[in-house]
Amino acid sequence: MNSIMLLLGLAVMIAGVVFFFLPKIKKSAAAAMLIAGFVIAVSGQCFAIVPTGYTGVRTTFGQISEANLPQGFNLKVPFIQSVNLVNNKQQDISLSAQVWGETKEKVPVFAEDVIVTYQIAGNRSSWIYANVSQSDQDLVSAGLVSSSIKSAMVELGVQEVTIRTHIEPLVKEKLQAALDEKYGAATVNVLKVVINNMNFEEEYNQAIAEKSIAQQVYEKQQIENETRIAKAEADAKALMIEAQAQAQANETLSQSLTENVLLSKFYEKWDGKLPQVMGEHTVITAIGEEIASAAGGTGSEQTSQPAN
Repeated sequence: MNSIMLLLGLAVMIAGVVFFFLPKIKKSAAAAMLIAGFVIAVSGQCFAIVPTGYTGVRTTFGQISEANLPQGFNLKVPFIQSVNLVNNKQQDISLSAQVWGETKEKVPVFAEDVIVTYQIAGNRSSWIYANVSQSDQDLVSAGLVSSSIKSAMVELGVQEVTIRTHIEPLVKEKLQAALDEKYGAATVNVLKVVINNMNFEEEYNQAIAEKSIAQQVYEKQQIENETRIAKAEADAKALMIEAQAQAQANETLSQSLTENVLLSKFYEKWDGKLPQVMGEHTVITAIGEEIASAAGGTGSEQTSQPAN
């Protein structure tokens, strides 16, 4: 807008000068055009418009004012003061090259296709313009990003370094600390770090794959062994329970088989006939005595009577 008004004012002034030398144009009209052109040109230098997402920094004869100009319309002294813009919008820096580092275990690892989103604080625009040569351009350099990535890698183990939810927040933390150290706290804010590719060298990936296969085989064998052991223990326990039950049953049966019970069982099974062949006389006598006792008499009296 300022440039347009300046050019318009200069054009009107030039037209007034030309008309001043034309015979058919009144001198007063030409003078009016000169004055109007001058007013337009000067008026265009009396204000500055700061667009959305930017902060204005006013300079007077090169001296930078500490006060930041807000967005919108701002007055200034024409041809003495100027207003410079500092970008406070979100900005991205991209690293397509591989950034190599090491994990906690000294295993080589690399990050690739890294995108960092950052933003300059509006209240620090004047300081940035006064103290940083590149102003709002390239405040977050590739060197700072690479250094932060390597610092984060060395704090993580091989099981964590390739997990984005672990490595990206740590890189953001490291980068924010580096920017605070360089520009002051809360001057440049890191909003997000994205690492699209995080990986090991090919030889290490192959070794990891082989180790994973071996681990799976080992775990499968362990499961089979544990299954067999569990089955053997279950079978042994079942046998033990069965043996204990049998022993308890035998003990109960042994305790229940008294002399009277055995004799009762004998009577239940005996058909009333004596054995026709005996190997020992004492056996016949003992049986006779038991029968006689059960009948209410003596075994010797009954056995001594002759048969009719």
